[in-house]
Amino acid sequence: MVVDIPLVCTFIAIIACLYASYTDLKSGIIQNKLTYSLIGLGIILNAVYAFMINDIWFIIIGMIFTAVIFALGYLFWKLGAWAGGDVKLFTALAALLPFSPSLLNYNVLGVAFPIGAIYGFPITIIINSLLSILPFLLIYVLFIALRRKPYLVDEIVTPIKDYKKNMLLALIITSATTLTYLIISYIPYKSVIISLVLIVALSLTIIKLPNKVKVVIISILTIFALYSHLELTLMGIIILFISITAVALLRVFLASVNKKALQDNYEISDLKEGMIPAYNIYEKADEVYVDNKGFFDKIKESLEKGDPTSFTAPKGKLLISSMAAGLTKEDIVILKKLSEENKIDNKLKIKRGVPFAPSILIGLLISLFIGDLAVILQKILYVILY
Repeated sequence: MVVDIPLVCTFIAIIACLYASYTDLKSGIIQNKLTYSLIGLGIILNAVYAFMINDIWFIIIGMIFTAVIFALGYLFWKLGAWAGGDVKLFTALAALLPFSPSLLNYNVLGVAFPIGAIYGFPITIIINSLLSILPFLLIYVLFIALRRKPYLVDEIVTPIKDYKKNMLLALIITSATTLTYLIISYIPYKSVIISLVLIVALSLTIIKLPNKVKVVIISILTIFALYSHLELTLMGIIILFISITAVALLRVFLASVNKKALQDNYEISDLKEGMIPAYNIYEKADEVYVDNKGFFDKIKESLEKGDPTSFTAPKGKLLISSMAAGLTKEDIVILKKLSEENKIDNKLKIKRGVPFAPSILIGLLISLFIGDLAVILQKILYVILY
């Protein structure tokens, strides 16, 4: 009897992600002994399985996937987006599960789940993990805010309090989508891009209309959409409302709450290796300065000045980086020297690292039992438009 090695690898992957989530939440570390062991074990088990099914390409393609995921993860690490432990955990999952294991197959409204993608199961895990970060980040920041900075709770729930505004926007987009549906039938060449452009343009047009005219147009188009496709329209409105609220929450996080809840000031003398600065520090013409403006602040400033080059202008020599790898001994020595020379303040804002392993666990479970969220969203969009 052939042992179901993919099933064994799946259980190992789930248990490993559970343990990695525990250590990441507790100490901010995904242990090397865990990830290195998983990479080796995954390669060995899949090599044995390839031999058992007499398919050498199974392990060859699996090794290619593992190498590609490591290279992609290394790139994200170099860009400062991921920590080293996250890269190694994704690599380990690629080694264990180079292909989607067949655990559970079911149908919902005639659609077979889990839904796969053409670019491979390890990429699906990464995509789902990235899409899963928002709900986890919300829970994590709420926990931090309630525990250490309760005044931020009101700011966090503001997008939820604005449910009337979010519902109105959902109805505006629904109306614009209905108009697009009617217009697109007369266009010989159809594409998702053209449809999206029309939806955005019509949404912006409806938003700028006088309130009375806006209400009439929204009412007529929404009633028509409900009459034509009741279930699809209701589902679309609900999905839009949830999506708009989620985007508003994300905006609040990126604009202020993320900084306030997940950043603290530390004395230069209290800095330790691995701490992540909240901003880069540069030196230019013997002057040291910090780049503490957020991404959206930079875009706003660039638009106000009418000079897009100011957003990407050279900032000088990078002295201290805000990459996820954190401070080194050499960085701390530089900071102490700059502080002693009064070139910087004696305090440095440090980011509280957000553990990513729980999102990887959620992404893995979604990949196994639901499928690729990007493909699912694409299918929903296609059904709404066509």
